[in-house]
Amino acid sequence: IFSVEPNEHAVYLTVKSYLASQRQGTHKTKERWEIARTTKKAFRQKGTGGARRGDMKSPLVRGGARVFGPKPHSYDIKVNKKVREIARRSALTYKAKDNSIIVVETLNFAAPKTKDFASVVKNLNLTGTKAMFVIDNNIDKNALLSARNLPSVSVADAKQLNIYQIMNCKKLVLTEEALNFIQQNFSNN
Repeated sequence: IFSVEPNEHAVYLTVKSYLASQRQGTHKTKERWEIARTTKKAFRQKGTGGARRGDMKSPLVRGGARVFGPKPHSYDIKVNKKVREIARRSALTYKAKDNSIIVVETLNFAAPKTKDFASVVKNLNLTGTKAMFVIDNNIDKNALLSARNLPSVSVADAKQLNIYQIMNCKKLVLTEEALNFIQQNFSNN
């Protein structure tokens, strides 16, 4: 997983697809048929020196319609499953080549304390760097609550780890359970 031939284009496509799917796509402006104004011709066609427009719904009038305005649509970009798998392995390989992966035994907290998590970050020399902590499938709720108030730290479940999260951090901190899960499920079958 950590020593494949990296495919930069697959990583690019997958990150682009992820970011595009985060867009809401609900932008909309009113067209002529949606404007509730009179259809009466406001003034005569010729002799006024102005544009020859018809009703008050015209795009030339303040409060009128918008010509070819935005319409709601989806920004989703389809990426094939095998390309996503190649991209995930490539992203992990990039992190391994940069020595950006740290493996810890476990992250268990008795209570949700940000101070405790901050001390873990400080002991790993990650203060001020953007770090992603990847925990095994049954994510520790106390670890999640302890880390969410730290601005440069995020916690993710190994099962839901995506390429954008991997590429968007300087250091990737894996627990041993998460590493075993990644090696079993992200390997080239």
